[in-house]
Amino acid sequence: MPSFEYAEVPTTAKDELPDKIKEERSWKPLLRQLFISSGLWTHYFSAGISLGTPTVFIAQYRKEANSTEAVTVEMASWLSSVFAYSAVPPIIVLAILIPQLSRKKLCIIISISMIIVSFGYYFTTSPAHLLITEVIQGVSSTGSFTIAIICLVEYTSPRYRGVILTIKTANVFWAVWIANAIGTFTHWRYICVPSFINSIYSLTVFFWPESPTWLASKGRIEECRKVHRWLKGSSEDSERELEAMIASQMAERKRRQEHSRSFLGVVTDRQFYIPVVLSTLMMGVHQLSGKQVCIIYALDMLKKITKSESTAYTGMLILDGVTVLCMYLGCGLTKFLKRRTLLFLFGSIAAVFLFATSLYLYLCHLSILIQNDYISITLLVGFSVAIGVGPIILATSLYGEIIPIKYNREAVTVIAVVFFLLQGTLFKVSPYIFKTFEMHGTFLFYGLSVTIGLLLLYKYLPETKDKTVQEIEEYFK
Repeated sequence: MPSFEYAEVPTTAKDELPDKIKEERSWKPLLRQLFISSGLWTHYFSAGISLGTPTVFIAQYRKEANSTEAVTVEMASWLSSVFAYSAVPPIIVLAILIPQLSRKKLCIIISISMIIVSFGYYFTTSPAHLLITEVIQGVSSTGSFTIAIICLVEYTSPRYRGVILTIKTANVFWAVWIANAIGTFTHWRYICVPSFINSIYSLTVFFWPESPTWLASKGRIEECRKVHRWLKGSSEDSERELEAMIASQMAERKRRQEHSRSFLGVVTDRQFYIPVVLSTLMMGVHQLSGKQVCIIYALDMLKKITKSESTAYTGMLILDGVTVLCMYLGCGLTKFLKRRTLLFLFGSIAAVFLFATSLYLYLCHLSILIQNDYISITLLVGFSVAIGVGPIILATSLYGEIIPIKYNREAVTVIAVVFFLLQGTLFKVSPYIFKTFEMHGTFLFYGLSVTIGLLLLYKYLPETKDKTVQEIEEYFK
């Protein structure tokens, strides 16, 4: 819960408080930011549903057909990865539309695609049908990684931005847990219910004001001031942020009118390539930690580790539940701890658990130790706790904070394409990695990847807590 600092005044009558003090005590700006942010969080819930659905669909479809060949390994890998590949073309389209269409209009397009996907889950009766639905889901996934990130940064104040950005990632895993729980206890098709409710709530976008940053970029300064003060209040910090944002946007607008911006000029600007490289590194830690792969192939991995189907289902729900709880814990910690502290402390702990899991499974493979389900799941729970509190929630959140406003279209496009290509490829090849390197080799690979990524980030990643976007941009100059 955010804390407010009250200035001492000589009277106790609320109505007699100076306007500045009233402003600092008002909860309205926070509630307005949460209203808009909750609509944007639906994009991430939708992405989480798409991550969790193939896991339970494949298991139920094979069980109903009484054959593992009902969904082949090849088809299973496509069902788990196609939404990531299908997100790439819409990214290119959005990159063209971002300067042209307002933030609200782009979010409306994403909301419509989410409603279509909800109906797709209900009418799916075969792997081919689900494959088509997952392809359409690529549009929603694109929104969650592009326009939603931009909006969350532009609509929220530095004071609350860290918590609001991290909650969005927690929504992804919360949706995964719901999808897996539905698939464990009922028919997987009931997933369409939370998916539809979520997509309907996303239509609150019709009640939002336009982004103040976008209004400033179009030269609509008076509208920008009104919306910014409605969203973030008119305290001294808010006014300072407003004036810095307007000055930055007007300078960029003037520069664009006087000089066309070449692609080479963009990619060679350190304000562009340094944040993009750092964001790509964070995406690498996020993906190569193996947490999302563990979600997609949770049943397959746990069956290989525990040799028990019932234990695999139980372990899947435990791991997903622990991850969600710890991500919300991490969201709270972002209010008190610096971003770097949270990322590197819990990232290091996650790497230790990955190496420990790899060593334990290798010793079991050599028959030096006897396989114990409780030890295996405990190690995986320890990894889920550490990766959930730190790296998973911070990867996409920090990316949203460090990308420069003047290059947000180009930066978002490059980072999103890299993210989805990496995600789709990992999901596609994971079954073959499990088979080739077995589980101990797979976890060793994850541990090494996280360690290398964290070492590089430790050297170059700046602290962003409680800093305005303009202040972060100045750092990269």
